[in-house]
Amino acid sequence: MRKFIFFLLIIGLGVGVLTLRSWYRSGKLQTAVVSTVSQKITSNVNESNLIQKVLGFTKPQTYLILFLNNTEIRPGGGFIGAYGVVKVDKAMPEILKVEGTELLDNLSPQDFPSVPPEPLQKYLPVKRWGFRDSNWSPDFAVSSVKSLDLFKKEKGIAAESINGVIGITPTLLEEVLKIGGPITVNGHVFTAENFTEKLEYEVEFGYAEQGLDFNERKKVLADLTHALMARIRGDFFKHWSQYWALGQRMLAEKQIIAYSTDPETENILLAKSWSGEVKHTTGDYILWVDANLASLKTDKVMDRELSYSFAPTTSDRYAGIVKMKYINKGSFTKFTTRYRTYARVFLPEGSKFISVLGSMKNDHTTDVGIVDMGIENGKQWFGTFISIEPGKTGELVWQFYLSPAVVEKIKNNSYNLLVQKQSGTIASGLTLDLNFGKNVVSTYPSESLKDLGNQIYNYKTDLRLDREFKVNLK
Repeated sequence: MRKFIFFLLIIGLGVGVLTLRSWYRSGKLQTAVVSTVSQKITSNVNESNLIQKVLGFTKPQTYLILFLNNTEIRPGGGFIGAYGVVKVDKAMPEILKVEGTELLDNLSPQDFPSVPPEPLQKYLPVKRWGFRDSNWSPDFAVSSVKSLDLFKKEKGIAAESINGVIGITPTLLEEVLKIGGPITVNGHVFTAENFTEKLEYEVEFGYAEQGLDFNERKKVLADLTHALMARIRGDFFKHWSQYWALGQRMLAEKQIIAYSTDPETENILLAKSWSGEVKHTTGDYILWVDANLASLKTDKVMDRELSYSFAPTTSDRYAGIVKMKYINKGSFTKFTTRYRTYARVFLPEGSKFISVLGSMKNDHTTDVGIVDMGIENGKQWFGTFISIEPGKTGELVWQFYLSPAVVEKIKNNSYNLLVQKQSGTIASGLTLDLNFGKNVVSTYPSESLKDLGNQIYNYKTDLRLDREFKVNLK
């Protein structure tokens, strides 16, 4: 099923590329549209050169496209259920391959070492690290390098000529349907709200109810593909400004993420924050990373609330607490179950572990789980396992001492915090309760008036985007 959803995304990408090509070659578009689009494309020389390069005007480019299923979240944006390889030459796309990742993993050579990360071995279990599980790092560039490595070893098509990796979540396609409206195929109405679940049901179960043979179960997907192609072709220029805005938003929300093997292009992606990187910072930092391990598509019924607090101690240090509250709103169905996650919190290097509450050995025991820790991307991380039953709420609470570098900044009356969202997640809640032990002079974003003038910074928002905070003290 995943590969056919992804095929629709590839078709949409192809139509978009063809449309971009028309901006270069067609003189028949309305003057106002051409003028505005041209300004957007060419207002920055580096970006203009990037577009030319990406669309294969300088030389053909080949891209590995990953379908990141964010209803089954993984560190790099979602489980890689399917992939495609697309060659672009002068803005003309050629789809070289689209298939489920399990086919590549199961049929590929098994004659090379491929040891999975320990949590995958322990909690799935997975004995061999395959392409579909390759995005274990929350930094998309790091994950992409591993994806390309395994793709080459598994003899993926055009593996030696890949120029970049693009990750897309189904959230993008749902948002496209919000612009153009529902699509009706063979009497089935697909909307932004029901698309993923309905398509999954029709392919996995609905075909049998209609008396169709197993080999015919894909007919609805082919018909839906043609309907979507026709919709985008006829709809793009009518709603081009909405599609443009959607693309910018999906990039900012990390529902589209990209990596380039070309350093110049990758630097532009990094500068635009389109690369899904774990950012290097000199201030305080938090990134919470979940890895759905055998929880089916339960992420679609999970609510998350992240909170961060700290306070000074008598030992001239600051004790911090990062807590994730998990609310499992689902039940035991064909698509949802108990939520099994290996959760990691990334903090500034130098942070010292104190304790954890909520850790579990596995989902069938009350025994306390082990805590893993390490350094990755210049960050200190702590990790453990937790499971939340349907209809229940669970909490995982990390207590630690703040990095000495962060404490020094507080002593110097200047505090900065970056809270990054995990790629593919939607909008987890975020609450800050930061006790500096000294007076707060100004804050960004600003506190409510009733909270000003004390030693604590309180703020509540969400993680639809990465969030930055600044506090001046005295």
